[in-house]
Amino acid sequence: MTEGRIDPGWWRGRRVWLTGHTGFKGSWLGLWLSEMGARVSAVGLEPEGEPHLFHQLDLSRRLDHHIADIRDAVAMRGLAEEAQPEVVLHLAAQPLVRRSYRDPLGTWGTNVQGSLHVLEALRTLQHPCAVVMVTTDKVYANQEWDYGYRENDRLGGHDPYSASKAAAEIAIASWRASFCGPASHQTPHLSIATARAGNVIGGGDWAEDRIVPDAMRALASGKSIGVRRPEATRPWQHVLEPLGGYLLLAERLLEAHGSETSNPYSDAFNFGPSLESNRSVRELIEEAVMHWPGSWTDLSDPAAPHEAGRLHLQVDKAHHQLGWRPRWGFATTVERTVDWYRQVHEQPEAAEGCCLNDLDSYVNPTITP
Repeated sequence: MTEGRIDPGWWRGRRVWLTGHTGFKGSWLGLWLSEMGARVSAVGLEPEGEPHLFHQLDLSRRLDHHIADIRDAVAMRGLAEEAQPEVVLHLAAQPLVRRSYRDPLGTWGTNVQGSLHVLEALRTLQHPCAVVMVTTDKVYANQEWDYGYRENDRLGGHDPYSASKAAAEIAIASWRASFCGPASHQTPHLSIATARAGNVIGGGDWAEDRIVPDAMRALASGKSIGVRRPEATRPWQHVLEPLGGYLLLAERLLEAHGSETSNPYSDAFNFGPSLESNRSVRELIEEAVMHWPGSWTDLSDPAAPHEAGRLHLQVDKAHHQLGWRPRWGFATTVERTVDWYRQVHEQPEAAEGCCLNDLDSYVNPTITP
């Protein structure tokens, strides 16, 4: 199948409701949508701490910016009514594994109940709308396999974050089966898919307890990088990779809406890197310090809260049905990520320019690394 290409013209003037736009992935996606000329109504929490990518990109001037919590059903209904979206990209979440141990109820409330509030808010729409609900690669019952998980593998989750996202997948599938259709208690206007992405990295992630931002803060301050689980493997991918998948999936969802058969894209899709990018944390850090010299320290603690050791996704379905495939290999992904932080460390006002340069290079590739 030929490579699926996002059509910028398709997005120009398109009404989009984006949740979680103040987060790392949401900020990148808000920038991308703005560059394509979409009319974006965005809702998220107040950005935590400084620096923060949302502020570095000055996104409040690019988007119709709202601060609200997706656990507030009344607020979600009002914002959806105001936005009248043709596309919904739901990224809002509590995304941190270690924080989920500290706040399990808040994590479940945001990731499950909040997702249902978003769907409920859309029930009164009277026009076709494509809805992409973003979950995570951690929704699978992790067997520590050497091979990747497919969309029909069993869901599960040891830690509160992973389990809440798996529960969200089940809740979304149930909502779609129950309330999408022609019956009196249903809506015929919504086409809903879920998207499961791997471990995303890239410039502008300043979150706590994530290996890349922790490493970049250490390098910037001349300290050794503390690594909790150097031998754990993850499907590392640049943040633009899954975001491109979400956009492509939204296009296909809306284009197929109203066909005589059921929408083939109203389902779950994995968006992960190629097999060669499934690397250990040790390899990630060793690759990073090739571009920003420094050292690292093994902080392995057998008493630490559980985190998955092996994790990988199969992306055959996204390739065959959407024409999507990852564009950047492991080396390119790490190099672009580290270069972003190093440039912004030396010149803080360069953040937006660095993001736009990465976006241009991704959208308009001259060669495939």
